[in-house]
Amino acid sequence: MQILISGASGLIGKEIANSLAEQGHQIVSLQRKSAATTPYWDIENEIIELGANQKIDVVINLAGESIADGRWNQQKKAKIKNSRVKGTKLLAEYFSRANYQPKVFISASAIGFYGDRGDEKLSEESRKGTGFLSDVCYQWEGATTKAAQSGIRVANIRSGIVLSLKGGALKKMLPPFKMGLGGIIGTGKQYISWVTINDVVGIINHIIKNEALKGPINLVSPNPVTNHDFTKTLGKLLNRPTCFPLPAAMAKILLGEMAQELLLASTKVIPGKLQESGYIFKYATLQDAFKAILKR
Repeated sequence: MQILISGASGLIGKEIANSLAEQGHQIVSLQRKSAATTPYWDIENEIIELGANQKIDVVINLAGESIADGRWNQQKKAKIKNSRVKGTKLLAEYFSRANYQPKVFISASAIGFYGDRGDEKLSEESRKGTGFLSDVCYQWEGATTKAAQSGIRVANIRSGIVLSLKGGALKKMLPPFKMGLGGIIGTGKQYISWVTINDVVGIINHIIKNEALKGPINLVSPNPVTNHDFTKTLGKLLNRPTCFPLPAAMAKILLGEMAQELLLASTKVIPGKLQESGYIFKYATLQDAFKAILKR
């Protein structure tokens, strides 16, 4: 199959591209700048040019401005939203009109959709939350509407924190934790919904093959944990103390609005659709995940 990936240079994009290429699929990476031999898109000017790669069987849309790099201000928040919503809408509308339509359109989203929900167990049927990220995710998923209306199977993957040594939150956490400077954030009671990069790749492969999977899909492990348990589990496996807490007030001073939505919000998410479809997680518990990642 020919598989188009936007955001192929990111953590998830690289891993899924490698996995699919190893299976013999042709990967078409959608670039931001035009080149004579490279498919490209220009989101602001609403241009997609695929050249000879017109028969795309699968679209995997992962592009978006990083939410964790740099303090949030109005300009940063606009980039976060527009890079996701405008880009997704452009792709969805393009393929809704294509003579050869893809079998499935897999588009990234995030569990930020649910907002800060305490210890409420959240499934794909749970209502939208409140806050900036919740609004972004709602519009992000809504941007795929044209593709779904044209008959393309659309899967909106609501990912949690992706654990990997190659990027993301864990890579940033490890240096201070290895120095014994780790600690709980805020009360430590807020839930973290996580998934390993290995399972992200496995799940995307599973979605491509399983025609019954569509709509919102929670891309998380079946065992969310509190920030306290996350911190203590990581510290124990690293054989380091975790006695340097980051109080909520200090986190807000350091990071502003981003602290509340990324570090202090509690989101306890269950992968209902994946479990019902028979997906078997490679790493279902945090301890097993950390042991595999850290090779302990």
